[in-house]
Amino acid sequence: MTDRLLVANAALITMDPKRPACFNGWLRVGADGRITGIGEGSPGEGNATEVIDAGGAFVAPGFISGHSHLSTSGSRGLGHDSPLYAWADHMTRYTRHCDAEDIYWVVLHGALDFLGNGITTAYDFCDSRLPFIMEEGRKARFGPFKPAAYGHEQIRAKVDAGLRFINSVLINDQVGSDAEIEERFGESLAFAEGLNRSDLHLGHAISGSVQWADDASTAVREVAIMRRYGVINQPHFLETSEQLDLQRSKFAWYEEAGALGPDLVFGHFIHPTEEMKCKCAACGCAMIWQPTSNGRLASGFADIPGLVELGMRVGVGLDDQSCTDVSDPWQNMRMGIYMQRAFHRDPKAMGVAQMLRLHTLGTAEALGIADRVGSLEVGKFGDFLLVDPRSPDLGPVWDPLGTYVLACSLRNLKGVYVGGGCVSRDGASTHPLATRASEELHARLGRIAAGF
Repeated sequence: MTDRLLVANAALITMDPKRPACFNGWLRVGADGRITGIGEGSPGEGNATEVIDAGGAFVAPGFISGHSHLSTSGSRGLGHDSPLYAWADHMTRYTRHCDAEDIYWVVLHGALDFLGNGITTAYDFCDSRLPFIMEEGRKARFGPFKPAAYGHEQIRAKVDAGLRFINSVLINDQVGSDAEIEERFGESLAFAEGLNRSDLHLGHAISGSVQWADDASTAVREVAIMRRYGVINQPHFLETSEQLDLQRSKFAWYEEAGALGPDLVFGHFIHPTEEMKCKCAACGCAMIWQPTSNGRLASGFADIPGLVELGMRVGVGLDDQSCTDVSDPWQNMRMGIYMQRAFHRDPKAMGVAQMLRLHTLGTAEALGIADRVGSLEVGKFGDFLLVDPRSPDLGPVWDPLGTYVLACSLRNLKGVYVGGGCVSRDGASTHPLATRASEELHARLGRIAAGF
């Protein structure tokens, strides 16, 4: 059988713990987009439709963003000196007025931006069907409830972009009965499954909202949906130091509802007590860390070494494109390394190999999708990056992982491949809708802004 792609003469960083950290070798991707072979040295016999001579450049797994808001791609540079909730008001100033067609183009733009920067899989928090404005850490004011198409078009946009994703939705339990709330989630899941792209739609999830809830009933409803549909739940939790006692008091709501377990993945989790950390680790919970976002919004320092030592699964996310402003995974890794080292005053607090693992395989493990993505192994999807440390030249590569994590950047990213197909080359998207997505984003948000 002829493979779709053969990559030879590559400096392979597979993230497979059974292999060396970096070695010269080859990679094959089959017609189904999955890796059919990988090894050291020359590839030997076998046909392929396309052959790439990497010329010694790095070939590494596509990055995974375990916490993302693709609907913010047109909201960068706003609230640049504001804390979390004031920034959120700035950030949603225009998108809260989007309709279903508008949000399709916004999310398509965001998904293509991720792909162009080497992020091949994302956990995406869909923009809420119920617009809200935060006041004192609560969803204090609400807009009209948007139709189901508003959520559906965000799913369609990610599929059309060719991005692998977990689709996460708020349950919006301010609207409808318990039965109606559960059915709405089921309708979103059914729409995604009806697109018949299980290779891209890796799962559905709940965007947990107990952090902003008025009472414990939200936790109970979220757990009911988790159990009924077999999905994970990622709540934004303990992200900011504002009203910290109130925030921490709501941890008990999740605990009492029976949420603590492997399917609960805390987003941010910067300000937990030691007791909370121990309980979460013991129950198998995971967390997703957003270093660049946490710095931009002055949210604080997550205790990553402490959580890892307790045995908690930890992943990494790019968060909002409006609070990292550049969806750059290399920047995110370096921010994470430098923040942990500065906070702990210890250069061993976060190493390059650990940081790279967290942004790839570690995130896949935290989200429960490591059987499909996160490392370059036979049977997994052929999602990889071609990164050339000689263009522009970074000098001799004395330590491959050190160079890849600390010295490489988007300017060295020469190709992004999803399932063995090139989706971005030399910083330019190969997608037929890339130019139109930019035009639509500017036109639609410009129209909304002109109405203010």
